[in-house]
Amino acid sequence: MTVRWLKLRIESQCNLHKMNYVGLSTFDTANGPGVRVSIFVAGCTLHCKGCFNPESWDFYAGHLFTDETLQKILSALDSDFIDGLSILGGDPLEKENIPEVTRICRTVKEKFGSKKTIWLWTGRRYEQMQDLPLFQYVDCVVDGPFVEKLKTTEKGKWYGSTNQRIIPLTVK
Repeated sequence: MTVRWLKLRIESQCNLHKMNYVGLSTFDTANGPGVRVSIFVAGCTLHCKGCFNPESWDFYAGHLFTDETLQKILSALDSDFIDGLSILGGDPLEKENIPEVTRICRTVKEKFGSKKTIWLWTGRRYEQMQDLPLFQYVDCVVDGPFVEKLKTTEKGKWYGSTNQRIIPLTVK
């Protein structure tokens, strides 16, 4: 184990480290339908070959997610022209990220109900993670690891390789 990884494990067990994020966009048209607020969480242990965002693999990359960050997201979502929230990474379903991602999703749904959709991207298969409580707040999940030899550049697909799936969790 590296010193950094060991430090992360100790901090997460002691609840000293929450979640970092490497990007936040309040006007995104590339990650989900319509105009969206997108957050790219830090941390991914999958390390898919050819990943478009390898700088997000480090759990300590970027900035610490705080209550102020959540307020910025909620404020941006308050605009009528914003269709919803997209949560990408890294991987939102890394065990270190799940508590904070769940809090984000719950807070957005409590404030906006079905007026705003939540899309979540993960390199894991939905069937392996579907029992997570956070999915009660998510409208659509894009799942599966990125596979470089199956890479697609087809417009409007919202995934990077053809093995990935778009799975609606709610009827809109």
